[in-house]
Amino acid sequence: MELRFFEIYRNPEYLWLLAEGITLSAGVTLAGAVLGFILALGLAAARYEKIPVLRYISAGYVDFIRNTPLIVQLFFVAFGLPQLLGYVWPFWAHAVLALMLNFSAYFAEILRAGFQVVDTGQHDAAKALGIPRYIQFIKIIVPQSIAQMFASLNSQFIFLFLTTGVISEIGVRDLTNAGLYIDSRTFRSFEVFFTLTVLYILLSLAFKALMYAIEKRAFRWKTAR
Repeated sequence: MELRFFEIYRNPEYLWLLAEGITLSAGVTLAGAVLGFILALGLAAARYEKIPVLRYISAGYVDFIRNTPLIVQLFFVAFGLPQLLGYVWPFWAHAVLALMLNFSAYFAEILRAGFQVVDTGQHDAAKALGIPRYIQFIKIIVPQSIAQMFASLNSQFIFLFLTTGVISEIGVRDLTNAGLYIDSRTFRSFEVFFTLTVLYILLSLAFKALMYAIEKRAFRWKTAR
């Protein structure tokens, strides 16, 4: 009996499914991360600035998201919210929304910690110069905080990306979904999951390179010192 490996690469359909899965996984992850980061800024700002009511809502939201599994959040967003609110979205859009909510809670805690490490003397100097509080936050606090915590944000982003395979559970044709489909047709589990492992590693390295390039370009003042 001849034992042949890498049979899945001989089938153009399977190669296309893997390519489509890579594209969708990367796109959904980036969309969720960008939107989650924007939401995280608002959540962290509400707690840092101690805005009445909003600070408690933010803290409760962050604790709720961080203490429930992503797959539970995903199923609630994909199947619970449409029934409650009466809307219909494609499954990939539900995945983006669930990832945005999940990412935002983790990013918010990192950003809040970053806000607190900015030297308080800069607040006093800005206040003495008559700079409004919101300008201080936008121009002084936020840039320095993101620069200080960028490595943590990067690591958290990669970790969260590696959990996004669960979106296949709601029918999103991501990389994991493509692998499961191929495995169900070929029964070549070792080959399929070895391939998925390599592809996820390559995607993680690509994301790390992208984040490194963003850091170098956005925070030149930090590396120039």
